[in-house]
Amino acid sequence: MRLPRPHLSAILGPCLPRTRVGQRRTVQALMLLCVLALLPATWVFTATDDRLRTTTDAPRTDVAVVFGAGLLWNGEPSIFLANRLDAAAELYREGRVEVVLVTGDNSSHHYNEPHSMHHYLTERGVPDAHIVSDYAGFDTWDSCVRAKKIFGVDRAILVSQGFHIRRAVALCQGAGVDSYGVSAADHHDAIYYYGATRELFAASKAALDAAFEPDPQFLGPKEPGVARALADAR
Repeated sequence: MRLPRPHLSAILGPCLPRTRVGQRRTVQALMLLCVLALLPATWVFTATDDRLRTTTDAPRTDVAVVFGAGLLWNGEPSIFLANRLDAAAELYREGRVEVVLVTGDNSSHHYNEPHSMHHYLTERGVPDAHIVSDYAGFDTWDSCVRAKKIFGVDRAILVSQGFHIRRAVALCQGAGVDSYGVSAADHHDAIYYYGATRELFAASKAALDAAFEPDPQFLGPKEPGVARALADAR
């Protein structure tokens, strides 16, 4: 026997108006909200479709930018950050880049992402003189703006995980850095799935940052570190 199809009001209960016209308008409004919520994520994907590469086919450029991704209790890079740094070291060894700019959080004396990133890279063969540290990369937008305005980076290969790299490329493009993205190896644990889910919400902030171009939390004077590292590399 074919069961009767439940009416929409029986499913959503008192949340819907009682009239069919009111119910239809409510559903249309909900659909519109869903579309608007997905627009930022759609922008991130469409703006970066031709900007993703691997460590073997990334265009040769001066600088790779590596974004912080957390430290362990002993100050060592997290598995995600270590994978990003490994990819950057490979880009350097393959001659794809000459300088690595590490950008992350140093908001306290006991938490210093750039220092840990710098040390990790030197242990993997990247010369100390060819690594530059940005200690005020508190979020992706800040890192992109500071790369452009403070360190004078006009073109770069960005290194992050797949769930973050598109947003990073979109934001750095918006900040005036001609950017290509390289995805580091992923580690599929609870943190990975949290990060992937978080990106859906972070896309909205990214769209606002790109549209209104706010100053980063800390800007400060220009730093000659990248220019000096490039001069040493050549």
